[in-house]
Amino acid sequence: MLSNQVGGDTVEARLTALDAAVDGLLDDDLSGLSRDDIVDVLQRLETSLRKAAAVGHRLVVETTERMIPGHLGCRSVHDLLIGTLRISAADAARRVKGAKKTGTWHGLDGEEVEPKLPATAAAQRAGAIGPEHVAAVAKILRKVPYGVGFDEISVAEKILADAACSVTPEDLVKLGVHLLAYLAPDGDVPDEKERKRRRGLRIGKQGVDLMTPISGLLDPETRALLEPVLAKLARPGMNNPDDPDSPRGDVDSETLDRDALAKAAARDTRTAVQRNHDALNVALRQLLSSGVLGSHRGLPVTAILTMSVKQVEDETGVVTTASGGLVPIRDALRMAETAHPVLAIFDHHGRPLHLGRARRLASADQRLALIAASGGCTRPGCDAPATLTAVHHITEWQAGGPTDITNEDLACDACHALVHDGPGGWETRVAPAGSEHPGRTEWIPPPHIDPERTPRVNHRHHLGDLLSAALAHYRARRDTELREHRRRWLREPAGDTGDGEVP
Repeated sequence: MLSNQVGGDTVEARLTALDAAVDGLLDDDLSGLSRDDIVDVLQRLETSLRKAAAVGHRLVVETTERMIPGHLGCRSVHDLLIGTLRISAADAARRVKGAKKTGTWHGLDGEEVEPKLPATAAAQRAGAIGPEHVAAVAKILRKVPYGVGFDEISVAEKILADAACSVTPEDLVKLGVHLLAYLAPDGDVPDEKERKRRRGLRIGKQGVDLMTPISGLLDPETRALLEPVLAKLARPGMNNPDDPDSPRGDVDSETLDRDALAKAAARDTRTAVQRNHDALNVALRQLLSSGVLGSHRGLPVTAILTMSVKQVEDETGVVTTASGGLVPIRDALRMAETAHPVLAIFDHHGRPLHLGRARRLASADQRLALIAASGGCTRPGCDAPATLTAVHHITEWQAGGPTDITNEDLACDACHALVHDGPGGWETRVAPAGSEHPGRTEWIPPPHIDPERTPRVNHRHHLGDLLSAALAHYRARRDTELREHRRRWLREPAGDTGDGEVP
């Protein structure tokens, strides 16, 4: 029982009701709930737990300001939480850090001090975000370099808090990395001289299993050149050496069997790093077969294998390459019988931007325009770059949607699969003229994610525009508040700025 002091009876009554509610939920028969009800209960319970975490931050503030740990013989608030709640040191540290960032503290005069992360604190009190979101926002803002203005930091915190209400903590961290790049483009990036010094690609010695370790650092330019190669050749289902029916070569070839690709992708159990490895294999094959490298020491630049007739007949042992590498005989025979595809260069001049219903597939020019406009996958929270996306019909082709730039946008394979008419399916539409982001692609979540089905847009690839707009709005609001404060201080009539102008 709480002591009979001011507020004690009220808090005691609320805790008693909370205990009774939780005990009731523990005893309730949940088997009678429908699937939709289960999801609804999960969401409502999570909201309550997040609000409870905000209450915990308030209690940490009270514990600290009233120096309760010292009174009880504890060295710190951390020790008090660990001892009284039997939680881990990491959990105690997270709660104290959360209270420091989102708690309402008091000055020496007793006046309340605004939380260090006001927008984040408000979102947690509303139950929209949890402690992990709070920790992610704090972690991101700690990395803001010295010299970034207070206005920019305040707007960045508001953007992160808003984003946290619709994404996971992991996705929030990814977004924060790019937001930091807009706040301070040269923040932690080493200069060009340092990048040149650190660049390198190390190919180790072959082990007894004939595998070769590789390590190193790619400079920004080399990574930018490698990423589109991997995006094209490492797509699930493509170039899978373990699947004889896997399509080979170019995923955009007109002769590619799309149904076979879809089936191969469903069978593809390779990890992303394994797909990257296989894509590099295909890329090197294409490079060597193209002939663009010319000759080296009088011979064509290609993989030269040396083997004996006996090895071919027995299909055993290893063969050597001209560079001294070792290749198992079975791999060498497969390399020898594989025909290298020839890269064809197509002329892009004169391709129409609008194709109407004449074709289902978007043109290269349309895709280039979408890359420039959207930057990547348009589903809220997704950070897939444009190289990992396909052109998506906002109004589906089957429903009469044209293959026009006004009805197309980018979506990665995983997000594109979420758009369907079945349970749990997302919908897409073009934001109307009077909306906050007219012309952008809006994604409407299914009821189990958002019962209100509020349309959302992805700001992940438009952080620069979002930051500029939010900063302008923030400064305009602040200027209005300053003018209003000045008017009241000077007792000027409403609408007069004191210099004859109307604000």
